[in-house]
Amino acid sequence: MTHDFNPLTPETFDSPNAEYAELRAKCPVAHSDAWGGFWALMKHDDVASAAADWQTYITSKQNVIPKVAFTGRRPPLHLDPPEHTPYRRAIAPLLTERKVAKLEPVMRQICRDLLANMVARGGGDVVADFSAHMPIAVFAHWMNLPPDAVAELTRVGQRYNIAVQSADMDATKESSLVLYDMARGIVADRKASSLPVEDDVTSALLAVRVDGEPLPEEMIVGTIRQVLVVGIIAPSVMIGSIAVHLGRDRELQARLRGDTSLIAAAVDEFLRLYTPYRGFARTAVCDVTVRGRTIPAGEPIALVYASANRDEDVFEAADEFRLDRPNMKDSVAFGRGPHMCVGAALAKLELEVALAELLACAPGFALAGEPKQTRFPEIGALSVPVSFERAEGVGA
Repeated sequence: MTHDFNPLTPETFDSPNAEYAELRAKCPVAHSDAWGGFWALMKHDDVASAAADWQTYITSKQNVIPKVAFTGRRPPLHLDPPEHTPYRRAIAPLLTERKVAKLEPVMRQICRDLLANMVARGGGDVVADFSAHMPIAVFAHWMNLPPDAVAELTRVGQRYNIAVQSADMDATKESSLVLYDMARGIVADRKASSLPVEDDVTSALLAVRVDGEPLPEEMIVGTIRQVLVVGIIAPSVMIGSIAVHLGRDRELQARLRGDTSLIAAAVDEFLRLYTPYRGFARTAVCDVTVRGRTIPAGEPIALVYASANRDEDVFEAADEFRLDRPNMKDSVAFGRGPHMCVGAALAKLELEVALAELLACAPGFALAGEPKQTRFPEIGALSVPVSFERAEGVGA
């Protein structure tokens, strides 16, 4: 089998996108021998088509590269329609724009508290000190978790994130099992004292009936376990990538600070430019031929969303940040098809609030060192050291 690229090669923040541009031009359907071998789709149309064609490209065999699911099936991501549908249908009403908008004051206060500590020190790591904490705290509020559970989720979530990014399979398994224990505790608590289904995701899942029968409890536990993680890592990485871009582009930083009405459009473009996913996987149920290369049935395929969103055939000057792109609807930042991100509204609001508060907390900020890059399956910033400017007249 041809080995077209090596995802284990050490990376800088910018190097993966340079490699993906070359692969789009010369080898848009690529194969790697890493992690037992997998294929990677690099072009926008191929990624979007595979994501939408759930009958040919299934997610139930392997949903991420490298494979990190060792401890059971976690709906809805690990299931295909129609099996996944009751779980998604229960979650979706709790993640509408109207529902998540109620969390905005909480998000804003969380951001301000975290950033105030950084500003007081004159700087810090945008990821370690800010974006790694904020989504966890927001999710904890959304899931109605008590303060002690928030602290535990913060600790275990960070450990899981580091383990996945470091390809430490033992630590990944260990922290995943702890997250499962947390999920079981949440389910047990809701069974003993249920909250209204319109306000609580666990209660909503417990209330679902399929042909008169409740969902299997272990699958509900798996869903909660999935929810605990999926909304934590991507926003953390994404906020870090935004900070890198703005640390390098002080003019854009000043423009957004001066006109906050541009923040929503900026977030859409940042999501396109720094899409945090490159390892979401599908498996073809039959041999498929894409751009002249045949992928045998049963072999894992990475949908490289990050590459798709920089495809020059779809986005003019794809590596540039442009606020006024006419075809932002073509962005696949939140996926396509039945597995399109159910939490997109929550993610966008988190990013908009985080960006607004990052810009408002100081007159400006600059990179204080080289950012560190994540590894498969995410792509983006794992560490972003910054220094904050002080307001005029404020002493050291």
